[in-house]
Amino acid sequence: MNITDIRIRKIIPDGRLRAIVSVTIDNELAIHDIRIVQGENRLFVAMPSRKDENGVYRDIVHPITAEARNAVEEQILDTYHRHLELAEAEGEAKEAGII
Repeated sequence: MNITDIRIRKIIPDGRLRAIVSVTIDNELAIHDIRIVQGENRLFVAMPSRKDENGVYRDIVHPITAEARNAVEEQILDTYHRHLELAEAEGEAKEAGII
């Protein structure tokens, strides 16, 4: 499994939910509505889920192994941090009148 694209769909500056992300795997499968959430100690990735008849949220799609989960989370969070850095640099450039 190779993640071939990660798109930050929405940044949410306030609250625990920080971003909504879409991931493409092997240029063939897209997974939407992955959430980046601020936990008590760190950011983490929450896979798309829905509430079942008992009111329990269950992932619709998720990595099977811990290694796959760590790899997906690492790549998504790395892309998120790079996106924030780029947005910050663009904001500073606008303030300085460079762009």
